[in-house]
Amino acid sequence: MQYRKFGKLDWQVSALGFGCMRLPTLDGKSGNIDIDKTTEMIHTAIQAGVNYYDTAYGYHEQQSEVALGKVLTGGYRERVHIATKSPIWLIHESGDFDRLLDQQLQRLQTSSVDFYLLHALNREQWAKAQQFDLLRRAEAAKADGRIRHFGFSFHDNLETFKQIVDGYDAWDFCQIQYNYMDTTIQAGTEGLQYAAGKGLAVIIMEPLLGGKLALDLPATRPLWDSAAQKRTPADWALQWLWNQPEVSMVLSGMSTLEQVEQNIRSASTSGIGMLSAEEMKLVEQVREVVNSLGPIPCTRCEYCLPCPNNVDIPGNFDVYNRAAMYDMLEASRNEYARWIPDEHKAAACIQCDECLSKCPQQIAISTWLPVVEEVLGLKRPYVRSV
Repeated sequence: MQYRKFGKLDWQVSALGFGCMRLPTLDGKSGNIDIDKTTEMIHTAIQAGVNYYDTAYGYHEQQSEVALGKVLTGGYRERVHIATKSPIWLIHESGDFDRLLDQQLQRLQTSSVDFYLLHALNREQWAKAQQFDLLRRAEAAKADGRIRHFGFSFHDNLETFKQIVDGYDAWDFCQIQYNYMDTTIQAGTEGLQYAAGKGLAVIIMEPLLGGKLALDLPATRPLWDSAAQKRTPADWALQWLWNQPEVSMVLSGMSTLEQVEQNIRSASTSGIGMLSAEEMKLVEQVREVVNSLGPIPCTRCEYCLPCPNNVDIPGNFDVYNRAAMYDMLEASRNEYARWIPDEHKAAACIQCDECLSKCPQQIAISTWLPVVEEVLGLKRPYVRSV
């Protein structure tokens, strides 16, 4: 296993972190975790040197923390670092922070969490954190030993990300969605470098974009095959991340022992600056090919924003395009339902057409947005042209 610097902390983290959001289950039920398979997977990872295990209050219908606590009994807890997250959407008064943290410690069968995050911060949740003085609550929990290091995970735009990074001078780390397809989405490359420049460790989630970047796409296969160094699509995606010095660690949510073993092999050959300039250019070419598969030619320049009715035009188009890029329509429907707030969904478009003259790509925005809602929201057949 390769190890990397973790921000300002005097500690080396394994290049690969184990995400406990996609554990194997029984009968296809998210809350019914297959504890035997999970135990085998996590113990294999520990033996290989993976020292960071990430979970959260709500994962697997609130059973992920319970499962991890069980798996780490028998001396394994002392060999690893645990990360879990405060479910800020369940906090309605200041005291809820401590009540939920204590519940999580019980689930995890531990007296202290090594890394504790405010979960999925966006503009609204950041305001809520300040309203209920959660930063002070976290400082008190650090002082009494219930948590050791404090950070946040993030889902919003770059501006909000920078505001959160700068809004508290004692962050130890942050966690962002980042991969070679998401360089300008959410925090993106600029956010990664900004946080690292402030001394924060930066953890990467969704390195394979929910498994999409592990797919062997016919459109990109010739490019991957042209490389002198042969890698799987998943390994290319992971190595692209580890190549960057600002990346502290890459989290992968693994569901099978085979995935664990594959990711361990990838991590063992990882390192900063390991990819050549030619290989980096190849990844850029793959990105361009995948982007070309989307029917809406949106570049996320955001010239169409702000929308008078608060529609997240680029965000809606991005989710719609991904259904075609990766041939995963249901995944895009789930993403649309889960991650785009109702007030920002395509359905909120009133077809005022104010955005049309602003779009450099001359996209028929007010024609496409109702299609996005019909296909992703109402689950009608996919449309590739209007």
